[in-house]
Amino acid sequence: MIVNDIISLPCFDVFDGLGDFIQLLPNMPLNNECSNSTSTTGSEDQNSDTESSDRCDSVTSSSDFECSRQSFTSRDSSKHSSPSSSPPKTITLDKVMASVRDLSNLSLAHEIIVNPSFHFEQPNLPKNSLEKRVKDILHKAFWDCLESDLNDDPPEYENAIKLLEEIREILLSFLNPGANRMRTQIMEVLDIGLIRQQAENEAVDIQGLAGYIITVMGKLCAPVRDDELKNLKENSGNIYLSMFPREIFRVLDLMKMDMVNFTIQSFRPELQKQSVEYERAKFQRIVERIPNALDRTTDWIKASLEEVLVSLPPASQSCLSEKGVKTLPSPMLVLNTAYIRLLSGNNHKSVFPETLMMDEVRVRELQQQLQLLQMVASVLLIVYSAVGEPISDLPALAERLKKMTSILLEGIHHLDFNLSEALENVGTQICCELNKSLTERNYPALPPNVQMTLKGQICSIIQENNPIRTLVEGRVQQYLTSFLTIPNFHHMPPPMPGGLALIQPELRALGTSYVALVNFNKQVYSPFYMGILKDLLFSSTHQEMAPVSNDSE
Repeated sequence: MIVNDIISLPCFDVFDGLGDFIQLLPNMPLNNECSNSTSTTGSEDQNSDTESSDRCDSVTSSSDFECSRQSFTSRDSSKHSSPSSSPPKTITLDKVMASVRDLSNLSLAHEIIVNPSFHFEQPNLPKNSLEKRVKDILHKAFWDCLESDLNDDPPEYENAIKLLEEIREILLSFLNPGANRMRTQIMEVLDIGLIRQQAENEAVDIQGLAGYIITVMGKLCAPVRDDELKNLKENSGNIYLSMFPREIFRVLDLMKMDMVNFTIQSFRPELQKQSVEYERAKFQRIVERIPNALDRTTDWIKASLEEVLVSLPPASQSCLSEKGVKTLPSPMLVLNTAYIRLLSGNNHKSVFPETLMMDEVRVRELQQQLQLLQMVASVLLIVYSAVGEPISDLPALAERLKKMTSILLEGIHHLDFNLSEALENVGTQICCELNKSLTERNYPALPPNVQMTLKGQICSIIQENNPIRTLVEGRVQQYLTSFLTIPNFHHMPPPMPGGLALIQPELRALGTSYVALVNFNKQVYSPFYMGILKDLLFSSTHQEMAPVSNDSE
């Protein structure tokens, strides 16, 4: 029985996915050795958001958009400018499995590229889960069997020798290609043939082998594992039965995880350079194999296109129609509208397009943040409109009210959240806070009728088409739309619309995160989007086209 049969080492499976990326980097040497100077679990990158935004700006060049726009406005555009979205009529199991592998690699690549803090951690199964209980039982059975083998008279070394062979292969995998001296030494000391001969003569030096293994591990591990190696050395007296090789394998698992994270960290800059081409090519392979692979994306863009066409000025439409020319919106206007619709949509009902599935968790988190921010802004706008001058120019009070409202409305996105009750509590707490602040500044407390009216207005936010909430949501969409059309948005963000000043820091941070994600998505998938837009527009008419100019695009 070999220990890998029962001890899962999922971190090494990551290299199957990384292999695709490494092939894109022929001029970059692969270093698998985790040196003492390398630690992947140290301090986080404090400038990760800015770097991510800079990267997205740099990759969002005009070249692909120009190519896509030409594809959009020309029915005879070349095939390479618009990836094929025509699926095969039949699909085999092999194609499904190949698509699953492509999707897995694509998801891993995307996460590494867009998430600067992405790293792997040891799996931590729930304490009372069935999986953990089964795993613990199997592990205990194996180690108990090994201990029994070593306690036999004479000792049975076969399973221990197999473990030594596994340990040797793991240690060798940590070495870089140039570490020939250490590689030779490990092969000589952990010579499995020699150890088998020693076992036959009951002359195996388990203590000596374990001590050598621990010494080599100390040379190869990251500094963060120094304490683990120190504990191994200090307990080497008990290593014969209780600790060897269980504790050694535990620390080796941690070292494997360190090596995977170190490899990801090392290759991330090069992966980012290749990211657009890699993701687009992988996604194209999936589209070619899977029927209806872009159905959701098509519905998403179609809904946005219909919204934009309805909003076109009637005068412009009639003028162009007299000339027999079809009015077309800017492709980027349609896409930006689609992205805003997605972010502002209902968190529970919105269906994500296939091209954004890998960012669904991130977008849903931003949806939840935006929903909370809009509700907080609506409450504060009501409060400051009702009370007015006595509480104006009090930033500390504004911050307290915002924090209090945010806490009471936290979890608003949950299906079982009682929004009516939460808004009642918000109204009560705000009235108490306002009265306290007013009396401290020698103003009269709010009269009961004013408090009742204020609470009622706050509770009425939940009503459909509430004018305050509608106003706030409209201005938020206006602000986020401006974010999407401004280059270098993190250096010069758009001006904040009136009524949103109290949530400006949070809304600006949300806009920065979302637009960075959107810009990268545009760069990768814009050829697919333009192909879908062209199909939607040309499916109903073959009239001459005159794209509507949009100065903001």
